[in-house]
Amino acid sequence: MNEGITEAEWSAAVAAIHSAVTADDTILLVCHVNPDGDALGSMLGVAQALVALGSTRLQATFPGPLTIPEPFAPMPGLHLLVAEDQAMARPDLLITFDAASESRLGKLRDRLETSGDSIVLDHHASFTGFGRHQLVAPTSAATAVIAAELVDRLGVALDRSIAECLYVGVITDTGSFRYELTTPAVHRLAARLVETGINPGEVSQRIFDSRTFGAVKLYGEVLSRAVLETEKRLVWTVATLDDLKRHDQPAHVLEGLIDGIRCTVEADVACLLKQVAPDEWSVSMRGRGGADVSRVAIALGGGGHRLAAGFTGRGSADEVMDQIRAAL
Repeated sequence: MNEGITEAEWSAAVAAIHSAVTADDTILLVCHVNPDGDALGSMLGVAQALVALGSTRLQATFPGPLTIPEPFAPMPGLHLLVAEDQAMARPDLLITFDAASESRLGKLRDRLETSGDSIVLDHHASFTGFGRHQLVAPTSAATAVIAAELVDRLGVALDRSIAECLYVGVITDTGSFRYELTTPAVHRLAARLVETGINPGEVSQRIFDSRTFGAVKLYGEVLSRAVLETEKRLVWTVATLDDLKRHDQPAHVLEGLIDGIRCTVEADVACLLKQVAPDEWSVSMRGRGGADVSRVAIALGGGGHRLAAGFTGRGSADEVMDQIRAAL
């Protein structure tokens, strides 16, 4: 199902996990900074599977403040999370999720050096090649798809809690089954997950269709300043820290805003600049097929997929947009 991962790689990763659980080793699971549904869902799904397998010394974490975006607050497995400053300093086994580069692990990237062994689960074409055992499949629709196969290969039966976490990962990175990597195999996996008893309507409403009125007003304001550059076939807009403060909203509400401009038919590339500091921006990019936005993102220090990528931009918003135009 996950092309690009050999049987030898699967066997080595599964053996490493079984060995760690049998020896009651310490296991640390880490996903990328500012985790989305795929990062959290794949990590918490596997974490619960390892507990079911018999792991008793396990932690899950991510870099930065231990803040869970509201759409993910009801997810099973959150009790396994610890703050990054409480994470094991020298775990026997490290497993990372949805991080294409070491930098995405923030201050926790040193665990790649201090851990006894490491396994990487990722699906980004821009994966930089770290970790000992690499379960990396750029053609997979989500890291959760790889995580689901790992759970199967570990011999752990899917229960409702594991399935809900994996389902969140799948629907997040497929845009609720709208994106091009949504294969028949992805639909078959979704069917298996739903068969455990989860409510797909309730989960999807929570992830995609639940916004406070303040967030709705914020979206309207940010979208109203969108700019269409016809010659570049580019549409873009900016969300500032002042916007968040004015509408009393946390930063995570901006994660779905890119969809408000990516549908622009006159543009092939959509960009959303989200301010994280006075001269620092988290840039989300989406393509409609004519341009490979991952090449742009990689050129600017980030990564991603052909139709979805991102990077951290520095300088003013206009300066970051000039960098994007030049790369395009």
